[in-house]
Amino acid sequence: MEATASRACGIHAARLNLAEYAANFSDAHPPLTRPQALIEAERCYYCFDAPCAAACPTSIDIPSFIHRIAQGNERGAARAILEANPLGGMCARVCPTEVLCEQACVRNSNEDKPVEIGALQRHATDAYFAQPGAPLFTRAAPTGRRVAVVGAGPAGLACAHGLALRGHDVVLFEARPKLGGLNEYGLASYKTTGGFAQKEVEWLLSIGGIEVRCQQVLGRDITVDGLLQAYDAVFLGLGLAGVNALGITEPQVDGLRNAVDFIADIRQAGDLSKVPVGRRVLVIGGGMTAVDAAVQARKLGAEEVTMVYRRGAESMSASVDEQQWAQTNGVAIHHWAAPQELLCEGGAVTGMRFAATAQQDGRLVETGETFTLPADMVLKAIGQSYMPEYAGPSIALQSGRIAADAEGRTSLPRVWAGGDCRAGGRDLTVEAVEHGKVAAAAISEALLRA
Repeated sequence: MEATASRACGIHAARLNLAEYAANFSDAHPPLTRPQALIEAERCYYCFDAPCAAACPTSIDIPSFIHRIAQGNERGAARAILEANPLGGMCARVCPTEVLCEQACVRNSNEDKPVEIGALQRHATDAYFAQPGAPLFTRAAPTGRRVAVVGAGPAGLACAHGLALRGHDVVLFEARPKLGGLNEYGLASYKTTGGFAQKEVEWLLSIGGIEVRCQQVLGRDITVDGLLQAYDAVFLGLGLAGVNALGITEPQVDGLRNAVDFIADIRQAGDLSKVPVGRRVLVIGGGMTAVDAAVQARKLGAEEVTMVYRRGAESMSASVDEQQWAQTNGVAIHHWAAPQELLCEGGAVTGMRFAATAQQDGRLVETGETFTLPADMVLKAIGQSYMPEYAGPSIALQSGRIAADAEGRTSLPRVWAGGDCRAGGRDLTVEAVEHGKVAAAAISEALLRA
């Protein structure tokens, strides 16, 4: 949904011309050409017991798919990827490969430059989606079992695909108008150009046996108890619906927004020139969401964008590559500062006062020094939280999220969970896919045993 212009005089749409919008929101990292992919694939040592594959949360056989690319067999490479990770195309675009598979690449010790695994993964999956031909996978014979999957983000989609592949009937419930979750609503537009998120969803659903019901909100339209009466099992891939507060007074004023909503508006905008942005923007937080919001604010035409984080650079959850990407795109990063007061005038944001912070005896403390940064837009990106009221009180929690075993079983019989709503994860798209994949196998085994 396109955002409307704010009353605040500093927040406007159409800051750029159409050509600038097109250039700014083009593919941030253009795909490899076929010759480039062949050259890069030849750099792989095709290690036995490869450390890169061990570092991949979905255990893709990385040497195998890269070897197939070197042989000119992109379809075979795509199969090796998608049978381990059904959302391998999106993960190739957004997975922090620099701290996972590529960090483990043995080339690092020899050349200080790993094989570009993420780019090769994208090359193979893009080639397949461009010309899919015959289906890669065939659905098993129907089992007569029905499973409800709640939430169509990476975890829910992976679980639904795995269950349907095994012959079970799946009904996929999603609160939003489109499937995809984070992949559709929560990632920077320059990472997922060309409507790729929906192309991947369409492919995933093509396995058959998955009925889609959008705009179905857990706790409003459906309940866990009701689903357990109608289905043989339930998988919860609810994500994190709550946005953490700043810890200071947050008045209802123009210019104060959740970064996730700002990102969703950009992703769903039919015309980027209609998305308003401030002239001076502050983004509070140090994670991937903060970077995506900050960089896109700059690309929409904001003159000054500053990320403010309460600790040092080494503590930021955004990778070093993402931090450098933000700075390359003109975003300033201010460390060691915590919000103290939102400054407003006439119902609109004018800036924020911060307290300088420091590390003292292992604790974060305020030094007593304060400073003010002017702004007409402040975006909150200090993390999201699980909303237990949606699923009800009968499911046990751990550290504020759903408690589950390694296969996703919750405390409630016949209910599994995965993705960001599940305790103990790293909030990575690729890990959510693995949760859904593993849960699908466990649910199928339980249903066939029953």
